[in-house]
Amino acid sequence: MGKRLIIQRRGRGTPVHRVASHRFKDKIQYRAYDAMEKESSIKGKIIDIMHDPGRTAPIAEVVFENGEKRNILAPESIQTGDEIECGISAPISFGNTLPLAEIPEGTPIYNIENRPGDGGRFVRSSGTYASLITHDANQSVVELPSGELKYLNPRCRASIGVVAGGGRKEKPFLKAGNRWHALKAKGKKSMTVRGVAMNAVDHPHGGGNRQHPGCPTTISRHAPPGRKVGSIAAKRTGKRR
Repeated sequence: MGKRLIIQRRGRGTPVHRVASHRFKDKIQYRAYDAMEKESSIKGKIIDIMHDPGRTAPIAEVVFENGEKRNILAPESIQTGDEIECGISAPISFGNTLPLAEIPEGTPIYNIENRPGDGGRFVRSSGTYASLITHDANQSVVELPSGELKYLNPRCRASIGVVAGGGRKEKPFLKAGNRWHALKAKGKKSMTVRGVAMNAVDHPHGGGNRQHPGCPTTISRHAPPGRKVGSIAAKRTGKRR
């Protein structure tokens, strides 16, 4: 009968394939969008900068003037003892958090909210930043690192600067073992076998007198788990012309 496909085994959620969520020190989110941030700003002091095994960027521990303690994504050039501000009247400097409507055009930003108050969703990886392109009527246009333009609510918050930890990908792994350990920390597999290189009982693309899928590689989103391999629910395939 053959064995289960790799994608089927991962779907079981056993410890071998489960994402190591326990490695994340904290869920990085902005403060609750309260009246203090909407009317003025609140100050905080960086008391520690830590490594988070579950993510690519370092995190900074902040104590705000109201006694609240929270972890944030650390921007470049920040250090222990620096002060940051969150709110509508915060100055435009690294680490400060403001609504998009209060940020000048062309400013590098990161940890951008998708909806006001959701805590930050975009541009959170090390060394990344987005650019605020322009302010239109009832929306702000942001260019993400991928080049995609996002049209967001001007009340969505973002932090000024670049996420710390840039240049992480410039250092080569040199050994397969180093890559294995790096991806294991993120709950990913480092080595994968092509489906066409397998036997017919092990993968839908396996078998045949030569290595070829033998069927379309675009598959429906509603296909059963044993068949759902290849380009799942692809809008289009092939070279753009």
